[in-house]
Amino acid sequence: MTVTDLVPYEDALATYDPVMGLEVHVELGTKTKMFCGCSTELGAEPNAQTCPTCLGMPGSLPVVNAIGVESAIKIGLALNCEIAEWCRFARKNYFYPDMPKNFQTSQYDEPIAYNGYLDVQLEDGEIFRVQIERAHMEEDTGKSLHVGGATGRIHGASHSLLDYNRAGIPLIEIVTKPIEGAGARAPEVAKAYVAELRELIKALGVSEARMEQGQMRCDVNLSLRPNGTATLGTRSETKNVNSLRSVERAARYEIQRHAAVLNSGAKVVQETRHFHEEDGSTTAGRIKDNAEDYRYFPEPDLVPVAPALEWVEELRKGLPELPRVRRNRLREEWGVSEFDMQSILNAGAVDLIVATTAAGAPSDQARKWWMGELARQSNETGVALEELAITPAQVARVTELVASGDLNDKLARQVIEGVLAGEGDPDTVVEKRGLKVVSDEGALGAAVDEAIAANAAVADKIRGGKVAAAGALVGAVMKATRGQADAARVRELILEKLGVEG
Repeated sequence: MTVTDLVPYEDALATYDPVMGLEVHVELGTKTKMFCGCSTELGAEPNAQTCPTCLGMPGSLPVVNAIGVESAIKIGLALNCEIAEWCRFARKNYFYPDMPKNFQTSQYDEPIAYNGYLDVQLEDGEIFRVQIERAHMEEDTGKSLHVGGATGRIHGASHSLLDYNRAGIPLIEIVTKPIEGAGARAPEVAKAYVAELRELIKALGVSEARMEQGQMRCDVNLSLRPNGTATLGTRSETKNVNSLRSVERAARYEIQRHAAVLNSGAKVVQETRHFHEEDGSTTAGRIKDNAEDYRYFPEPDLVPVAPALEWVEELRKGLPELPRVRRNRLREEWGVSEFDMQSILNAGAVDLIVATTAAGAPSDQARKWWMGELARQSNETGVALEELAITPAQVARVTELVASGDLNDKLARQVIEGVLAGEGDPDTVVEKRGLKVVSDEGALGAAVDEAIAANAAVADKIRGGKVAAAGALVGAVMKATRGQADAARVRELILEKLGVEG
């Protein structure tokens, strides 16, 4: 099926009701793997961070990572879950080349956290509650590199390479209950949920949750049922979607694809799907196994996990301010609307603005530069706002130079441009480029005299009472000073010299 075969979105929703289930895998930021002491640091040579345990060698025995358990409990608490007083690991048995043990150590019917919820805010301010089925601990698999094909996937490849550095890295899988009642807004709900979950994970400090680096991945399960019916349809599972926009696009595409299949009289196949960034489409992966096909059984080499109630309560008390509460507080402190706050959130600028304010900038100036010039630079270069080569402290210094009169906005933009180009900190860029505002009254006065002399007709209009015409003379002075004059002071001097009150 091609993109052109899809049912128009509005037509699909006129006939069918979408039901979603979202499974999010979060890679924990621990120093060592979940069941052994191997490093989790990125960038090592392939298979350099392995040992007999994470390679599944006979006789090797796993030991649970205590920080991994603590992180799982923190996530469960932040998601309003119940924390199990006693839970076990299980072996999830299936063969795949990047699983060196031929099973994944996970949790099955006894997860560490269950029965929670997360409230998410949609773009128009509506709050949608997503029910959480469970959050459980498990380990990641290795990484396959398929060589020789055109797509980087196994189909068409001449051979595959395996890197087990990632095998055994701690994961928390967060599974929602069926998300019903979202209707046409289902894709938006999916995006908002993953965005809120990412902010929560980052706030807890258990992971950087960088989706582009695979530290957080979402599987989008979707099915359709005829409007007005209760029985769930057959679902598809789009695997490892790694951006917020792609989560929304994957859900939307699958709604349209399922509708096309059902309208044709065919049945939806329960299968995994691959998402394609270039056009937002999905293609078939493998027929999806049911849970019983994994032949789960308790892991015999690991003792049960039984967190003490006192420890759980201690972790609960230590939870940071959660993202939605923090955003509401900041919105009130900054005096911005819900819409503006949502724009700041969508741009990924909240923490940057907070850090810039902490470095001494007024909050309105911090917002101005991050959401204005720096957002423009981000869009033009394709570099995420937080990845730009400028720090909040440097932005705060720029606002300080503007407030002191050493820079105007035009010059400040040039300073930011210089910092981003690697020319140094703001003061160094100002010095190297000679960008300070011309504050010498004598030099300014001379520039004003020249502008008046060169534009006699305009000067006569101003003397005649048309004060608005002063803008043309201000522009001439700014051009003569390469934008390095204080426009407000230039206007004052023009009116003074022409004997006109402003």
